[in-house]
Amino acid sequence: MDDRTLDAYLARIGATRESTLVELHELHVASVPFENLSIHLGEEIVLDEDRLVDKIVNRGRGGFCYELNGAFAALLKALGHDVRMLSAKVFNDGAYGPPFDHLALRVGEVLVDVGFGRFSLRPLVLVSREDQHDPAGVFRMVDTPEGDVDVLFNGEPQYRVELRPRALDEFRATCWYQQTWPGSPFRRGATCSLPTPTGRITIAGNKLITTTGDDKVVEELDDDELLDAYAKHFGVVLDRVPRLG
Repeated sequence: MDDRTLDAYLARIGATRESTLVELHELHVASVPFENLSIHLGEEIVLDEDRLVDKIVNRGRGGFCYELNGAFAALLKALGHDVRMLSAKVFNDGAYGPPFDHLALRVGEVLVDVGFGRFSLRPLVLVSREDQHDPAGVFRMVDTPEGDVDVLFNGEPQYRVELRPRALDEFRATCWYQQTWPGSPFRRGATCSLPTPTGRITIAGNKLITTTGDDKVVEELDDDELLDAYAKHFGVVLDRVPRLG
């Protein structure tokens, strides 16, 4: 990443070259949405570092785990951090998914993840086995007999992370699978989401969902209202509603 792109990326999330890892994580999560809109717009997602960074920095978009953590890894490396990509199996419907189901990051002794949707707002200590209190909730790392680590959020398993470092190329097959498999959760409907100081705001299908504490307000929007909501709440400017044909 050249200096111009680095500074543009930092400006995109409201950070500086002096920002700490915690600050970078919080700012990224708060400003770059978790979204699967490319799948519903017919845009191919290619795991190329330059393309991932371009999508966030120049196109003003977000992405899902491979994109967000892939681009964030590039930013952190450009700032001098020692970053390792980790493969994780997502826990869903009572079972863990396949390897490379999720891409997370390790920086030193901490787990960094800006690409899992509703998750921690700050890095988590990967080597701790105590409860870790984050603004989003309580997290805990639990060792598995095989040497992996289960990540729990408010007592519920989220994913099982392998500690062996991986390369971005190794996630390409599963990324393609998530885009194209008819049963993929990312093909069920378009979604775009960001945490807010009081909760979370999400577009799911044609619904705008605003969560404040334990309160949730759901509004159904028509197509024009959807496009306005994407731009207003996420800075995502689209020329059509993301929707699979």
